[in-house]
Order: sequence, then structure tokens, then C-alpha cells
Amino acid sequence: MSFTVAIVGRPNVGKSTLFNRLVGKRLAIVDDAPGVTRDRRSGTARIGDLGFAVIDTAGLEDSDAKSLTGRMRQQTARAVEEADLVLFLVDARAGVTPVDRHFAGWLRKANRPVIVVANKCEGRVGAAAIAEAFALGLGEPIPLSAEHGEGMADLYAAIRPHSNAGSQPSPAVDGEQDIVDDDAARPAGPLQLAIVGRPNVGKSTLINRLLGEERMLTGPEPGITRDAIAVEWSYRGHSLKLIDTAGLRRRAHVVAPIEKLSVADTLRAIRFAQVVILVLDANDMLEKQDLAIARLVIEEGRALVIAANKWDAIKDKRAAQAKLKDRIEFSLPQLRGVAVVTLSARGGQNLDKLLDAVLAAYETWNRRVATPELNRWLSAAVESHPPPLVQGRRIKLRYMAQIKTRPPTFALFGNQLDDMPDAYARYIINGLRERFDLRGVPMRLQMRKGKNPYAGDSKK
Repeated sequence: MSFTVAIVGRPNVGKSTLFNRLVGKRLAIVDDAPGVTRDRRSGTARIGDLGFAVIDTAGLEDSDAKSLTGRMRQQTARAVEEADLVLFLVDARAGVTPVDRHFAGWLRKANRPVIVVANKCEGRVGAAAIAEAFALGLGEPIPLSAEHGEGMADLYAAIRPHSNAGSQPSPAVDGEQDIVDDDAARPAGPLQLAIVGRPNVGKSTLINRLLGEERMLTGPEPGITRDAIAVEWSYRGHSLKLIDTAGLRRRAHVVAPIEKLSVADTLRAIRFAQVVILVLDANDMLEKQDLAIARLVIEEGRALVIAANKWDAIKDKRAAQAKLKDRIEFSLPQLRGVAVVTLSARGGQNLDKLLDAVLAAYETWNRRVATPELNRWLSAAVESHPPPLVQGRRIKLRYMAQIKTRPPTFALFGNQLDDMPDAYARYIINGLRERFDLRGVPMRLQMRKGKNPYAGDSKK
């Protein structure tokens, strides 16, 4: 049976720091500014032999339910509902505040066991706050320093009675800690699908619509999403890990420290995704920043699907589709044949079509072509269009082999390949795309000097 712990408290008491300490790595963004965390984030925690799911939450603030902070509080309330145990953090340096007392009363009505944690208790700091925390009526406070790891044994002793004996980390619905940083080391598991794009194009709305619940915080305010939040989900028998990300603005506009951390989190999500959905605003498609994001995905070698969101707001759809197609062909020749899906995340139109395109792109990204087929095609391609002369000598292409998938990577053996014109390399790549149906994914072509390494030694 799974066991889930939610970490709650007012802004800047150290919730994300404790979350990172429990999961054993930096998953949540941490900054001195209050209110950094907005969405709830889950991970697998461990203290000694005790494993459990843990949820980081936004700081509790008393505000109108329709405001951004009010919607953040609703996300925290959902986390409390999902949890078996709540850790209520207070700042031992600042002491217990009226806001702490207000939300202590709220937690008493939540019908969940609560442990009060007095954080930032380095050395003897916060003794007065610990005494004040008794007055909250939620039991004996646990002194802790999440930043320095002090007091973890006391926290273990407090959590243990609430857990199942010998419990293991639950297969949490959200699994950011399972974003593997190396393709070769990636175990068989869910397809990692990152949703990226500029701010306010509807990334979080798209994920909420797919999940059928308000899992991600959304609203008209730009830049709501800060952390890359992963949620496990299934589609037609396929296991997916949906990764919501912060919007990417032009680099020159990113100056705030928190936004820089958010951008770094998004770039990491792209780097370790398998397929990336680039969400566009159909009212302003493929502007300069959209193209920059697409090229970043290509550089990382990820499979890409383009989603033109808010399509229901477009009046002349035929003209808009033609404009989008022309822009892709002209500006993204590296992704000839990339899947483009028009949709409405809010209305739910064409979501199945989008996910089918994702699965098709993933299959292409993993495709391997047999060496004999490659070399039969190469011979025909060279005969049809021979390589150019270099200093009076013709470039000779002797052999080709696929040396890698994810993305498809080919090695071409011959002589004078360093002098091969880019145009002829594009001819080879485009021919491979057409013949072996490798449309819409990045491809790599490596030039190798020397004879065919797979051929037998003629001297023997």
C-alpha cells in the first residue's frame, strides 16, 4: 500500500529545500524569493529504510480564490486531500506568524494527521519558535534544518508510526525523479514527452485536458509555470510521462534569477525527453522564438511534433495552414515532413491526432535500417547523382551503416569526405528520409575516412 506525504506551509519556509533533501536531488527550484513554487510536484522520498511519495506545494497565502495565489492554494488543498500525512513547515528564525496560525486551523479541519516541522533550526536557532509551535495545537514540533540535513533522524521517528511497516516508495503519479539523464542508461519505461513553447501558448492547459483534471496551474498571467512538472499517464496502452515546462522567452529578455532557473529546468526537460511537442499560438505561429526552440530540439536530437493551439480562434484556416506549412519548409528544412497538428487544448479538439503523431514520431526516432538495404540505396543514389569533383578527383562513397538510433545516425565511408559540399550531404540525408520513411525527426550523418571496416581483408 502506498504512503504519501505532503509538505505545506506559508511562502519561503523551506518546503522545496526539504523536498529536495527527501528525494535526494535538486528537483524543485529553490530561491530566496517567496512564492517560487506554484504547481505541486511529486517525487519518491527516502529516509533510511523508510520510502514514501512526497508532494511539494505552493506557499499558503490567504487571498481571493480567483487570483493566482488563490489558485495556487487550491493546488495545495488537492495535495492535502491526496496525502496520508502532512508536514506543516514553519520558519524557526521568523517564529510562528498569524499566517501560520490561520493555516494551522485550516489543517485541523482537513482530517489528515499533521506533523509540525520547525525548519531553519541550525544549531540552537529557533528554540523560541519551537515553544510557540506547541500552541498551534498540532502536536510536538520537530526541529529541522532542511538545508543542512540536521534533524532528519527526528523526522524519520515522527513519520514512521504513520507509515506502513517497511513501506516502499509508491509508484507516484508524478515521477520527475525518473527523468533519466542518459539514453544508454534509460530503462524500458514510459515515453518521456516534454511540452514546450513560449509563455501563454497553452502548454499547461493541454496537459490538463489530456489528464482530464486541473493538475497544472493555469491562467491568463504569463509565466505561471516555473518547474518542469512530470505526470505519468497512459494512452491506448502506451505509458507516457507528460512533462510540463516553463515558457521560453528570448534569451535577452531572461534576466530574473528565478526565470533563469526555470529556463534551465525546461532545457533539461528537452534534453532528456524522447519526444517534444512544440506548442504554438495559432494567432502568431512560428515567430522567431518558436523557431529557436525548434532548432534547440533538433540540436538535442529529440523527435518533434508541432501543435498549433487555439486553432478554433482562426477564421481563415486554409490560409493559416498554408502559411504554417511554407514557414516550416523554409525555416526548418532539417525536419522535412515533421508532423503538424492543429488543435484546441481548451476545447479538446484533435488531441487523439496529436498523441498518434507523438507515437509515430517516437517509432521513427527509434527506427533502424538494415545495412544491406542502406548500401543498395547508396549505390543507386550515387549512380543517379554522382558526387562532385574536388581538385580534379571525384569523391568516392564506398559504404554506409547506421551506427545509432535516437536519433537515426549514419556513418558514410569514403575518401575526400571533408571536402564534400553541404548540398551533397543534404542530398544524401533527404534521400534517406524519403527512401526509409525517416520524415520529421533529426538525422545525423558522420563522415568516416578509409575503407569499408566491415569488408574482409583482401590480402587474406
